[in-house]
Amino acid sequence: MRLFRSDELLGIARETMEFVLEASEETHPNEYMGFLRADDARKLDVDRDGQVITDVLVIPGTESNPTSASVRTHMKPNDMRAVGSVHSHPNGVLRPSAADLATFGQGRVHIIVGAPYGWGDWKAFDNEGNQTTLDVLDVPIPDEHFFDFTQEDIDSELVEDRRDDGGFLSWFR
Repeated sequence: MRLFRSDELLGIARETMEFVLEASEETHPNEYMGFLRADDARKLDVDRDGQVITDVLVIPGTESNPTSASVRTHMKPNDMRAVGSVHSHPNGVLRPSAADLATFGQGRVHIIVGAPYGWGDWKAFDNEGNQTTLDVLDVPIPDEHFFDFTQEDIDSELVEDRRDDGGFLSWFR
């Protein structure tokens, strides 16, 4: 087990980029916003030191409209896997605005996706707003069970809630 991982960013997993494109299209005509997280490349069977973007973290309470997206930064976790941000420009412009540049200070790479949200409709930028290269890699995404529950679990909880008399003790569950 290594104590320190390489800071080199090797690229983004194809499945993660597909998610970003789909989420941006689904959010249209509003902007989409998320934070990029990476895993150690060796964990993904890549025979190189470095990191691969595998995940997008969406912060609860993120608000967006056709010209901007705002995040409640106090809700953002202090995440050792964080490497940058991603957001969409529904107008299709693939360059950072002044407001974008003001948020680029955290992380190493920032992706802007533009309408119509196809494979050629995105670019990556560094903290200074300079375009950079970000390879799309065919790597397996780790199978993390963030939402480790089933529809049966949800249904049984709903049945239990219906049985609840709504009394004072129901607040202590």
